[in-house]
Amino acid sequence: MQQALPIFSSQQIKMIDAYTIQSESIASIDLMERAASKCSQWIMKHYDVETIFKICCGLGNNGGDGLAIARQLLEHGYKVEVFIINYSENYSEDFLINKKRLEDLFPRFLMEVNDVSHLPHFQKSDVIIDALFGVGLSKPLTGLAADCVNVMNLSEAAIIAIDVPSGLFIDKYSDKNSSIIKAQHTLTFQNPKLGFMFAENNFYVGSGHVLDIDLKWTQEILNNCQSFYVTEDVIKQLIKPRQKFSHKGTFGHSLLVVGSYGKMGAAIMSAHALLRSGAGLLTVCVPHCGYDIMQTSVPEAMALVNGNEFIQFNELDISTYSAIGIGPGIGTESDTQQSVKTILQSSTKPLVIDADALNSIGLNKEWLSLIPSNSILTPHPKEFERLTKSVTNDFERHQLQIEFSKQHNIYVVLKGAHTCITTPQGESYFNSTGNSGLAKGGSGDVLTGLITGLLAQGYSSLEASVIGVYVHGLAGDITKEEKGEVAMIPTDVIENISNAFKQLIDN
Repeated sequence: MQQALPIFSSQQIKMIDAYTIQSESIASIDLMERAASKCSQWIMKHYDVETIFKICCGLGNNGGDGLAIARQLLEHGYKVEVFIINYSENYSEDFLINKKRLEDLFPRFLMEVNDVSHLPHFQKSDVIIDALFGVGLSKPLTGLAADCVNVMNLSEAAIIAIDVPSGLFIDKYSDKNSSIIKAQHTLTFQNPKLGFMFAENNFYVGSGHVLDIDLKWTQEILNNCQSFYVTEDVIKQLIKPRQKFSHKGTFGHSLLVVGSYGKMGAAIMSAHALLRSGAGLLTVCVPHCGYDIMQTSVPEAMALVNGNEFIQFNELDISTYSAIGIGPGIGTESDTQQSVKTILQSSTKPLVIDADALNSIGLNKEWLSLIPSNSILTPHPKEFERLTKSVTNDFERHQLQIEFSKQHNIYVVLKGAHTCITTPQGESYFNSTGNSGLAKGGSGDVLTGLITGLLAQGYSSLEASVIGVYVHGLAGDITKEEKGEVAMIPTDVIENISNAFKQLIDN
């Protein structure tokens, strides 16, 4: 997908640094100066000159970044103290160059730490800059480095991590019993890191900020990248313009199989969201108990009735619908489970499968083979676990999600702070919009309606998933500005889907 930000591995990042140096015919120390300058600019934008910065530097290139940042801040009149953590006798060449530059200009601000007791007392008003270790870390911290990280974490000072919080792996699980910096801000270079996408690492990353340092990579490196970060530019490129002579049939006829006694709210929210997606026609299949509710609450939708209090049918002609969404609020009664199976068996088009439809499949895992190719499954982590198995960490779950998509030739939209979409080709797309105000019952029903409506309009399964997730999050962000994260509810978000689309199209 063009313009999605690639998320590179630590090995690929080393290759990219080398390629940038080669293609620009610059020295590695000049690239380090560029990166440090971007960090310094961010810091000076967010902190005044009275702030005391205590910069803890390792002995490699991450430490070299820290030394360059210290020099640049001192040159701009900031108060800086630098502590070199001598956990080894090995120094990178660029570290030594930046150390000498700092010593030549500001020697009295530079101190050596050979024992953890040599660290200063960190005041609450201080800002610690963590420049110990970057993306190349391959094993947990030990010795002096670990001791220093623990002291920094125990202080009340705010911590800014450079590129990666020291001790955190970006490509694999980081043992929570090991020493890892707990940053309030992480200033990372050029592209987001995979480890930043997972909830288990938020405690260490804090607020992540991607600083563009104009790195360059080859097409071969990009071709080997399997993870991407979805931004506004991607979505604006994907949204199709609506033509003057279009009619309701142009934008597809959707079917939602939703609702049961006591859960008609899920049906209504998914229906309203689908209509906000731009779809032309909507039919909603509900049990008899929900007929009056649906006709009254969603007058734009047509209604079919099957079953009394729960969805119950042996046959349903689905051949005329452009896209079908199933699951919100339907329950897992035995007859409803069989209705889910009937749709899986009879559909010749991709389905959008959510909530209780996923739970029904989880109770009958042999039905996984019945799911039509290129269908879109939208589980939260517990629903995904019911379909697959329990895992011990987010990296393990992510790998399981990739394999699940490949095995069953489906798209999985695993909901979370950075909702991840995996494809049958093994790619992952992480979302960049949304906030904790969306963590409320009903948000998933809204997303199901959005994705189903987009699929009905002729978007591919990947496009419908990526656009739906992004717009849902953007509508949540707009709602947050109006009502705040605490009090906003899914029906508020539905009202802002139109504003989200308008913002994307008008801009």
